[in-house]
Amino acid sequence: MKYLPKAMVLLAVAALAGTGFASMGEAATTKQKRFYSIYEVQKKKARTARTAGECSTPFTCLFRTTRRTGSGSFFTGFGGRGYRQTVAFNDPRYSPGSIIVRTPERALYYVLPEGEAIRYRVGVGREGFQWSGSSRIVSKKEWPAWTPPAQMIAREAAKGITIPTYMEGGPRNPLGARALYIGGTIYRIHGTNNSRSIGGAVSSGCIRMMNADVIDLYNRVNIGARVHVIQ
Repeated sequence: MKYLPKAMVLLAVAALAGTGFASMGEAATTKQKRFYSIYEVQKKKARTARTAGECSTPFTCLFRTTRRTGSGSFFTGFGGRGYRQTVAFNDPRYSPGSIIVRTPERALYYVLPEGEAIRYRVGVGREGFQWSGSSRIVSKKEWPAWTPPAQMIAREAAKGITIPTYMEGGPRNPLGARALYIGGTIYRIHGTNNSRSIGGAVSSGCIRMMNADVIDLYNRVNIGARVHVIQ
């Protein structure tokens, strides 16, 4: 019984405040509508800018994509997020330690013993930049620097996009956390700070992986490992 007066007081206060709470709800709804209105306007502007070919930085133009297969930022990879799984792999043409990139499948396989492989989801070259062949991994680098080939610089300049002739390695570098260099080519298997490109045909010939995945592959692959890119 001694708690009854306090409960009654609380009920009375709630009743008196009912109108105020309703007004607050209306105000919140108005703010919500205003927010979504602004959001739609900004979204429309961004869509228009993309259509017109405008970019906030050279990299948003150069590395933008239209296909999304994953979510998260560049740093998601360091939390263990990736696109890989162990699968059955019984092709006697490829020995353990080999890398096979199946371009149409958007997949890279690292061959394990006992008829298995690790399958990674990757981004591949866009139309006109896809290739096939066999080679070897000739070097590996952590946080690689980026030196775009002269053809790429000229090609992007013709579109009105200026890209640097050299960029130090680091979190903002387009090559991501690791790179494995394919002998006899200008191509690499590398990480990316654009998770949206995974599963797409968007690069200038390089094979892109989520940073978590390229770190995993980097730690497994030996210099001299065979690489087979299949169209």
